[in-house]
Formats: sequence, structure tokens, C-alpha cells
Amino acid sequence: MTTHTLADLQKWEEKGRDRSPPIRLGVVGDPVAHSLSPQMQNAALEKSGLDFRYAAFQISPNELAEAFDLFRKRDFVGLNLTVPHKIAALALVDEVEEHAREIGAINTVVFRGGKSSGWNTDAPGFVAAIRDAFSVDLRDLRVLLLGAGGGAGRALARQCAWENCERLVLVNRTFEKAQALARELAPSFAGPRVLGPEARLEAVRWEENALRPQIARIDLVVNATTLGLKLFDPLPLSRSLLAPHLMIYDLIAQERPTSLLEAAAEAGARCANGLTLLLHQSALAFELWFDRPAPRTEMRVALRFA
Repeated sequence: MTTHTLADLQKWEEKGRDRSPPIRLGVVGDPVAHSLSPQMQNAALEKSGLDFRYAAFQISPNELAEAFDLFRKRDFVGLNLTVPHKIAALALVDEVEEHAREIGAINTVVFRGGKSSGWNTDAPGFVAAIRDAFSVDLRDLRVLLLGAGGGAGRALARQCAWENCERLVLVNRTFEKAQALARELAPSFAGPRVLGPEARLEAVRWEENALRPQIARIDLVVNATTLGLKLFDPLPLSRSLLAPHLMIYDLIAQERPTSLLEAAAEAGARCANGLTLLLHQSALAFELWFDRPAPRTEMRVALRFA
């Protein structure tokens, strides 16, 4: 897969003179070379008879504003945003959809009528992904979320609140960020759901002795960090905390299992990676760009887990 840069965007007319169909959509991240979005979205475009192509753009945080301006000038239809741009891009779009504004992060941009709008399809896509992966509804689960301070983590935490899930435990390297998010979400967890005295919403320090008492009262552990993206990354959760009753969902979308998923499978837990979330959030983005149903079957096949 060819990865484009800001320098390519600056000379886009020259570089794209003989390109057919033209690139008018893309995923923007740092890093981005690992992304499976191009193969999936290009399969969707081809199936739908749309004369565009989708590509990956390696853009650093200090290049994002200039890149956005160039995407507008190059008549792009839309973008997907990945790490680390989901929060910063809020300030670069003309309009932000209400739920995305509440989340405080966007992962999808639509360029239309001379304006740009920001959306978050991670949140609703997560509900479909959990149902797809585990045949259970998010609203019925007790969830522990690792990496609650990032753009994806905030989106998933908000969706748990909107779904009124049984219980939510927020964990983040910077504990204060988890506490702040817990305060934001507190009104959604005010009502009783769980039998017993335990809190429905908690912020917990990322320490084994703090996490251990939580595990017995959790159904689903979600890794919303980037730990596992690199082959030798440390586990986001100690092996000693993994147990057979858990469902482990790792947002990292790649074909090979992450170290977390390998360790969880060895412990007897049910496991799934971020390919289901990538599928469902990407299908929702496609529908925002083109106002038509996404060809999910072809998109699933392109991700090789049909």
C-alpha cells in the first residue's frame, strides 16, 4: 500500500495528473502504514460503482492543519482520522455533529458544499462490533476500559453511558483524565442497575493491585490504547488478571493477534480484535459520505474475516 505525505498533498495536481480513478478519500494518522482501511474502502467504492479511490496519509500533529486545508482545496469527499488526530481535528472542521461534540473527538470528516463536518462513528460502531464479536448487547455488560483518556477511549466510554451499560470502570495512565471523564459521565450512571452496593461508574488507577478486585466484577475488558501495535509492546493488562469469564476486545485492527489477545486466549477468555469495529465504523462513515447503504459484505471480505 502506498502511503502519502504532506509533501505529496502540496504537489497533488502534479502527482495525480494520470491517476484514475482519482483519490478523493483517505485515512489520516501517525502512524498509518498499518491501516487496513484502504483495502476495505476501495472494495466498497468498487462494489458501489463510485469513481473514487481511498488512500492512507501519514500526517504528523504539527502538519494536520495544513493538510486539512489542502484536502479541502483538492476536492476530497471525506476522511477518516486515527491516532493521534481525533481530538485535535475538532478545531479544524466547520461543524461538529452533536454526539461527536459530546465525545470530544471525531474520526470521520465529510466535505460538502464548501464546508466540512466532523462525526464520530467509533461510538455507534462499537455497539455493532461487540454484538458481532460476542453475540451480546453492550447495555447488558460490565465494562473495564483501558485507555479512557484518548479519542477512541472517550468515544467508547460515552457510548457505554448512552447504552446505560451495567457498569463502567475507566482506567488511564494519567489517572486524572479518567477521573475527569468519570465526572462527565456520572449523570448517566445515577440510576440503579447492578444489585449490591458497588458503584456503577469508577475511575481506577492503572496498577495491578487496583485492577485485581475489579476483574471479578467485569464482563468485558476493552483495550483502547496503542499497546500491542508494535510487536514487542508490553501487555496493557497483566497475565495474572486474565480469567476465563472475561471477554477481551482489543481495538487494534490487524490480522495477527496482539500479545494481549494471545495471553487472553491462553487464559481461556473469549477474544476479538478491532477488525469488527473497523468494519462497522467504516461502513457508517461510507454512508455519511455517500448517503447510501455501505456494502458491508464486500467490506468484510476485504478484511478477510467473512
